[in-house]
Amino acid sequence: MQRGKDTKPHIGIYGRRNNGKSTLINTLAGHEIAIVSEVPGTTTDPVKKSFEITGFGPVVLIDTAGSDDTGSLGEKRTAKTLQTLKTVDLAILVITANSYDEPEKMLVAGFNKLELPFIIVHNKSDLEKLSASTREYIEKATGSVVIEFSSKTGEYPEEIISAIRSAIPESARTSTGLVGDLLSYGDIVLLITPIDVQAPAGRLILPQVQAIRDIIDNDCVAVVLKEREVDAFLRKTGIKPSLAITDSQIFVKADASVPADVPLTSFSIVLARHKGDFELYLKGTPRISGLRDGDRLLILESCTHHVSCDDIGRVKIPRWISNFTGKKLEFDVVGGLAEWPRPVTDYALVIQCGGCVITRRQLINRIRQAADAGVPVTNYGMAIAWVQGIYKRAVAPFTSSEESDDDYL
Repeated sequence: MQRGKDTKPHIGIYGRRNNGKSTLINTLAGHEIAIVSEVPGTTTDPVKKSFEITGFGPVVLIDTAGSDDTGSLGEKRTAKTLQTLKTVDLAILVITANSYDEPEKMLVAGFNKLELPFIIVHNKSDLEKLSASTREYIEKATGSVVIEFSSKTGEYPEEIISAIRSAIPESARTSTGLVGDLLSYGDIVLLITPIDVQAPAGRLILPQVQAIRDIIDNDCVAVVLKEREVDAFLRKTGIKPSLAITDSQIFVKADASVPADVPLTSFSIVLARHKGDFELYLKGTPRISGLRDGDRLLILESCTHHVSCDDIGRVKIPRWISNFTGKKLEFDVVGGLAEWPRPVTDYALVIQCGGCVITRRQLINRIRQAADAGVPVTNYGMAIAWVQGIYKRAVAPFTSSEESDDDYL
């Protein structure tokens, strides 16, 4: 799984080869979207299926290879299957024939390590019913109920749907909004959106679209304009926005144009609070000032896109941080959800993008690797604000007014 492209809840289907994982997916979808075969190992690599589960809502199901795959190739497939655990919000473990041994225990250990909620489905019950002793053993060992099911009966999997609804975190199904808690009815929000070579032709970038929708959803007014129109707009209209949100790349220009008594932040910082670990970023960002010659930084870009000559993650941020620190630094850039090129402890700092195209769980699991190793983490917008000298203003809308200047040093 190289990339995340969908913010709908992700559900992974796990289990041994030929346990009916693909058949279960087709049953949940109500039509055939996964290849089904009696030959073990038909599903070789994790495959995403996006659709709507009747009675639940839109989801992304991840069909995985069997956890009991053998041989050198099988080991690689199993490793890929385990990698998906970091990208899902809920796991469904499919078992058959009353079997719960090492392949299942390995998966459950992975679920528990990542604090990943899961349910267990005993499939193909038309061939062999779940015994009372097996049910008791599994439920005692895992703390999870076991649902008996067979796709052969043609029955709607109501019990499975109900279990999914109960087990999946509410945070994966609903959004708390980006800035709604900062606004009151009728507030005007200024969205400063430069149109440069990285902007998609005829469209706004996703964070800008998400911000507009959130503002409208909260019965407020979004005013969208380019950076060179800000001064004239404020002068001609006399409007005082309740909040201004800018693209991080033009922070300095926005800081100069937006009155000091108007809260100002960036789209990336809004996403950092909404989807990332904001407290972790607040602690990690000041570490930029302590970087030394030879330090290596990891830049995590959650989407993959065409790289321009002035790319924000690959060109501008490395240049700005190097100029700010005056140090000779090394930078690695990873796109999508690809593996990191080095051990996390090789890095002095990790810089995560806003993560607009991935789920919160995917992003949190991404940066947790650094946090667990004691490596500081920051966010694109927060890092840019720090090196451009406007960090305190940029994070002020989301932090306590009682914090002192020392809290940012």
